[in-house]
Amino acid sequence: MRKAERLFEIIQLLRLAREPLSAQHIASELGSSKRSVYRDIAALKSQDVPIRGEAGVGYVLEKGFDMPPLMLTSDELDAAVLGAHWVASRGEPDLAKAALNFLAKIEVVVPERLRGHVLQPAMSIAPVVPAFEAVDSSFLRNAIRTHRKIALIYQSGSGVRSERVVWPILLGYRDEGRILAAWCELRNSFRYFRTDRMISTDVLEQRIPENALALRARWRSAMDQERASYANQLSSAG
Repeated sequence: MRKAERLFEIIQLLRLAREPLSAQHIASELGSSKRSVYRDIAALKSQDVPIRGEAGVGYVLEKGFDMPPLMLTSDELDAAVLGAHWVASRGEPDLAKAALNFLAKIEVVVPERLRGHVLQPAMSIAPVVPAFEAVDSSFLRNAIRTHRKIALIYQSGSGVRSERVVWPILLGYRDEGRILAAWCELRNSFRYFRTDRMISTDVLEQRIPENALALRARWRSAMDQERASYANQLSSAG
């Protein structure tokens, strides 16, 4: 690992840490020695990176420090490019266009030695038939961001239509389509709705009467319980 990449990784480790990190911990994460960490910390401090602490105590990065944009490692750039290609091939038109714009922008600003990661990526995305969408997913994404209810006319797999008011939580992207995770007022529980079965959607002015983080935490808890119950059923059946 080059010194510049190593210094960047140290900053990232300190940025994500919730408590002081020892030199030994940093060395283990980087696959280097404690002595190298001490030298790297000294180099960062000499560049006015606000790191507090000392050997034997641990190090913390003071809040408010901003790194130069796009200081990406090779693997991080590969991940970004792979993700952008997935969205470009599978996202709805506005997201697909945004992904291609992202690739064009990142090609210009990355260092010359990393440009091949964008122009000749080492990974590829398998082609798929574009998923059919009966509704514009951008409206669903906007409702999630603004924490507003959605009125749906939804058709089940058997063809039965129903009117629902839901609290959108997350829009899941799959090769075969999109699925909206939401709290359903009609069923009084969490439900999943395929976008290709939505006959119509209307983002309401009415805001969801629950904190967004709390709603998402409650949904995750319900999903964890559902998975645990399914695992127990499989165990019992075995």
